[in-house]
Amino acid sequence: MSVNISFKNNISKKTSSNLVLFTDEKFSIEPLKKFISNSEHSYISDLIKSNDLNKNLHIFDINSKKKIILISIKKNLKNFNIENLGAELFGKINFGKNNEYVLIKNINIKYKNFIDHFLHGLRLKSYRFEKYKTKKNNRIISINVVGDKSSIKSRSKFNAIEEGTFYARDLVSEPGNVLHPDEYAKRLRSLKKYGLKVTIYDDKKLKKLGMNALLGVGQGSVKGSYLITMEWKGTKKNSKPLAFVGKGVCFDTGGYSLKPAKFMEDMTYDMAGSAAVVGLMKNLALRKAKINAVGVVGLVENMVSGNAQRPGDIVKSYSGKTIEILNTDAEGRLVLADALSFTEKKFKPRFIIDLATLTGAIIVSLGSEYGGLFSNNDNLSKQLIDAGEKVEEKLWRMPLNDNFDKLINSKNADMQNINYVGGAGSTTAAQFLQRFILNKTPWAHLDIAGMAFSKYGGALNSSGATGYGVRLLNKLIEDNYE
Repeated sequence: MSVNISFKNNISKKTSSNLVLFTDEKFSIEPLKKFISNSEHSYISDLIKSNDLNKNLHIFDINSKKKIILISIKKNLKNFNIENLGAELFGKINFGKNNEYVLIKNINIKYKNFIDHFLHGLRLKSYRFEKYKTKKNNRIISINVVGDKSSIKSRSKFNAIEEGTFYARDLVSEPGNVLHPDEYAKRLRSLKKYGLKVTIYDDKKLKKLGMNALLGVGQGSVKGSYLITMEWKGTKKNSKPLAFVGKGVCFDTGGYSLKPAKFMEDMTYDMAGSAAVVGLMKNLALRKAKINAVGVVGLVENMVSGNAQRPGDIVKSYSGKTIEILNTDAEGRLVLADALSFTEKKFKPRFIIDLATLTGAIIVSLGSEYGGLFSNNDNLSKQLIDAGEKVEEKLWRMPLNDNFDKLINSKNADMQNINYVGGAGSTTAAQFLQRFILNKTPWAHLDIAGMAFSKYGGALNSSGATGYGVRLLNKLIEDNYE
């Protein structure tokens, strides 16, 4: 299924297309007279009088083929409320027979970029991953926008965000037998065509660099392990880049600390943090963002084999610090440990934000309403929380404290990768990561385990991959760094 959007100067009252019109909160339809016929206006007027109009959106069947959809615009709407209205419309039109819609900005709507946000929500909701279905939904929904020429210019920015979000969703939705680290690296190489500088570090290069924490996770797989950097230079100023780091465990069996069979199939989305970083970088390139940024992803497969990492192993990380592996299912933090230290040392960024489906404990804490935020910087935390509120990809700040370090100190190495005392699972994981920020760079860790994948769907997505993080980080950049 696809949604095609085009723009027109005017429309005939006799059009056979479905009409999408906006009204005030009281559903006053007098202003609609110049867009619909007298008979249609009279018919809708009678229906309004006999209906309980307590919803935002009402659909009126004019005949067997044509509908008129009225949407009331309330006061004090936020942009995400407008986007939710667009998503709601898609849910209503998804099963009709007539696929032609005319959307008319027929009243004076004071919200900036109203139509853009409305269409943005509709497009985000329209996403479906049907690549492997033999019977695909090839339906095309056409939406002609009338009366809002400003949207033609600003549409490209929203389109870039959508393309980045959809790309992230596509990556997360792929099965593990298709999107293993080798294939993932191949796909990221193709992003060069958008103007990104892509550098791929394979097993041999990683071993030479001393990234033994990352390599240890992937050593049980027949597939390769990779660290990949994607650089975007959107300004000629030699300014420090913004850095985004993602966990890319393409499939996670748990290793020898084997996961239960139930729901293990969902572990294809254990690379959602990396997908968000990739989607963001594609979006920045498409919209020619006026900043310098770098995306770094560690790609591995955590498998069981005769060569797999064992509980009790000790590895030396890229930073030089040693780690005792007490649980091979606490693998994401090992991948990020090397990626974080490498990113800080090589790029000397203004800040580092990492994203990872890191712990089940964060789902216990926050469910699927908030991502967990851990940070060493109050200003960066506030910027992230504010950005999340604006696009409704919300974050809740969780604690970091030196006392938690005691729980991950090891008798045999500098640290251990889990604490066996119990409790504070998400915090001790974040505390572990913080040890690999060596030069006091402002840093935030986003634990998105409850946000990356939805069983039941959300306001702007169907069930499955959400693309969480792309719009959040794009908004952070727009509001504070461009």
